[in-house]
Amino acid sequence: MRKIVLLLLFAAQGAWAALEFQDTKGKHLDVVLDGKVLVRYMYEYDPSDKESLHKTYKPYLHVFDAEGKEPITKGPGGQFTHHRGIFIGWSKIKVGDKSYDRWHMKGGSIVHQKFLGQAIKDGVATFTSQTHWMDEADQPFLTEERTISISEGRHGGRLMIDFQSKLTPLDEGVFLNGDPEHAGIQYRPANEVDRKKTRYLFPNGVTKVNGVKDLPWAAENYTLGEKQYSVVHLNARTNPKGTVHSAYRDYGRFGAYFKKEIPKGDSLTVNYGFLIKEGELPTAEKIDAIWKKWAE
Repeated sequence: MRKIVLLLLFAAQGAWAALEFQDTKGKHLDVVLDGKVLVRYMYEYDPSDKESLHKTYKPYLHVFDAEGKEPITKGPGGQFTHHRGIFIGWSKIKVGDKSYDRWHMKGGSIVHQKFLGQAIKDGVATFTSQTHWMDEADQPFLTEERTISISEGRHGGRLMIDFQSKLTPLDEGVFLNGDPEHAGIQYRPANEVDRKKTRYLFPNGVTKVNGVKDLPWAAENYTLGEKQYSVVHLNARTNPKGTVHSAYRDYGRFGAYFKKEIPKGDSLTVNYGFLIKEGELPTAEKIDAIWKKWAE
């Protein structure tokens, strides 16, 4: 009996050990399962010249295909170069009498400082990146703790990605503002998406997101080459009220936007999920059940 228990324990530890971090120092952090890249956190910052700065002015998360070979999300370049993977930003951030654009990334960068933690437990890989949101003089006005957790096979998808951001003002309070097209927490498919085949799905009774607030989720199906990919963007109950979704562009950028004041000495923590699935989307009823379980 003891031998069987030990063998089972070894097998379980071996399965969990197959999930690992691979850090290319100063460039990117991969979450890898059995040698396949699941996601890649792009955290490089290189202001040495204009081109390098453009490529590295903010960190974002690439999602890879099932083979772990190619991203199914977008990087620099293409249509709207500032749209990159799973990313966060606001186009109108008010700090005192100044306003900053950390969506189009004009006049400043979002810069990874260090990893505050990396852990793998029970088949979930979690890491936290500390970032500074810089002004035009390369001084931080906002600090962020961005925590991302990745697991395989949960909630019926290929990947479950939990995205948490804790935003803390520094010298003055901040007001996060913009509009649904240019602010919030968003997902951007690869630039090669087949625009004629992009489809969106919302909870039953909702056919358009315009004017609708605080949806529990919005979902998208997009096509790259011969393959379909489905993404469900999950909105936690604890996120700011008045959240609206942008989910109608044929090139596939979609996500959740809100505006919010964060006083000095306070912080704001938001939580979102991204369920990644191969092929067609689940039904709205199934996604409702997924959201309820996830939101617990």
